[in-house]
Amino acid sequence: MKTLFTFLFSILLLAPSFAQHPKERKEGNPLDHLPENVEILTYFGERADFSPDNKRVAFMAKSFGDAMVIDLETRNIDCLTCNVPGAAFLRVMHLVTGDYLLIGPDNFQDIETSRSRDNELWFLSKEPGSRPIKIGMKMSEGAAISKNSMKIAFSQVHAQNPELPEGASRIIMAELDLSGSVPRLTNQKTVFESPDRSCTAEAQDFYDNDTKLIFACYEPDHMSSAMGIDLKTSEAINHTPIPETYNEPEGILPDGKYTLVESDRQTEWLGGRRGPWNIDIWKVKLDGTGNDFQRLTNFNDYEGGKASNPVVSTDGKYMAFQLANNTDPAGVGYGILLYKFD
Repeated sequence: MKTLFTFLFSILLLAPSFAQHPKERKEGNPLDHLPENVEILTYFGERADFSPDNKRVAFMAKSFGDAMVIDLETRNIDCLTCNVPGAAFLRVMHLVTGDYLLIGPDNFQDIETSRSRDNELWFLSKEPGSRPIKIGMKMSEGAAISKNSMKIAFSQVHAQNPELPEGASRIIMAELDLSGSVPRLTNQKTVFESPDRSCTAEAQDFYDNDTKLIFACYEPDHMSSAMGIDLKTSEAINHTPIPETYNEPEGILPDGKYTLVESDRQTEWLGGRRGPWNIDIWKVKLDGTGNDFQRLTNFNDYEGGKASNPVVSTDGKYMAFQLANNTDPAGVGYGILLYKFD
C-alpha cells in the first residue's frame, strides 16, 4: 500500500498542470477578470490589425460594417469608411505604406453570399476622406499582407472562381501595384493547391522575410491545422499535426519561430464541443511537432466566452485580440483588447 501511495503521489508531482486546470466553466464575464498585462481598448468591434509603426490599431465596427482605427496613445477612434453609404466590409488590414486593404462585398445581399461569392479586395488610401477602390479580385475570407513589401497572398474557392472544382481551394501570391491611377495586382502566382475539402486553405501571415507563409488548413468536421509553406521550395508542413483538433493560425511572432492559434485544446479538461466554437488563443512553435503550446488567454474558462482573431505588433511587444461569444459565427467580436507580452 505504501508503494502504491508513493507511486500515485509521484504522478501528481510530475503533472501539476492537470491539478491546476478548472474542471468546469465559470459563470461571469471574462472582462471582469483580466490579468495585469491585458487591457480593454474598445467595447465594440472585431478583427484588429496593427499599423506598421504600431501606433494605431484598425478594426471593424461589426461584420458587414465600417472600418475604424484607434490611436493607441490618445485612444481617439476614427471611422475610415463612414463616407461610404451602406459600407459592408468584413476586414481592414494595413499595408506597409500605411494605406489599407479592405475585404468585403460591394453591397450586402445575405451573410452567406456576401461572405463567400461576393467577397473581394479593395484599396483605401491613408489620406483623410479617401474612398475605397476596387482591385478587381474575388477572394475567400482573409489575406496575408507582408510587413516588408507590397506582397499579399489570398485564397480562392469555387464560390469566387468557378473554374475551381467544388471543394478545391488555392492560395495566390501577388504584388499590389500603386503606380497607376487604379491599384492592380501583378506577378500573380499560385503557391498552394488543394483538390478537395480535406484541406480548404486560407492565407494568414508571411514570415522569414516573406520566404514562407502560414495558412489555415480547414479540415472535415470543423477541424483545422496550422500549415507552413516554403515559398521557394513549395514544401508544406503541418505545424499542429494533432488529429481531431482545431488550431487556426492568426498572427505570427516577428521572429518567425512561433505563431498564435485559435485552439480548442482546453476542451480536453473543460469539455464542450470541439472546433471553432470553444477556442482560446495559444502560442505554438513552428517546428512541425505540435508539442510546444502555450496558452495566452482564458476566456473560454467562462460560459459562452472565447478569445479570437489575434494579431501581433511588428515589434513583438503586443497582441491585439477580441472578446467573442461561442455561439456566434467566426469573426464576430464584442471589443478589442491589448495584451502585453512579458
